[in-house]
Amino acid sequence: MRPEALEALRGCSRIVHGGDIGTPDVLAALRAIAPVTAVRGNNDRGAWADGIPETAVLEVGGARVFVIHDLAQLAVDPAAEGHAAVISGHSHKPLVKEAGGVLYVNPGAAGPRRFKLPISLGFLEVKRGRVSARLMQL
Repeated sequence: MRPEALEALRGCSRIVHGGDIGTPDVLAALRAIAPVTAVRGNNDRGAWADGIPETAVLEVGGARVFVIHDLAQLAVDPAAEGHAAVISGHSHKPLVKEAGGVLYVNPGAAGPRRFKLPISLGFLEVKRGRVSARLMQL
């Protein structure tokens, strides 16, 4: 875990991890800050990762958020299912975009550098069922 990533997350009320966690130690460090919802990524292998789901749905502040590692494997219509946002990870490319009334967020990666991509985190803010997001480069 990058110390600057842990510091940036302090004060968050919940942490969502879009997969490629790496080791169970990462989840332990995140859980020391706030409750964690995590999905398994294609690089999360071994007995420690067996219990981590491939997708998750959480309700935060009146908004439903769908979490999946690889957005290309999204097999639901988020808007039709009432999801305000979809969080993914697989590409490690930071992204915030709205499409069809749904906010799509890829926070990037805050662990080991992936390719030539920036080291980043994403932050969601939920107010009265509305979700907004911002990215932070570390």
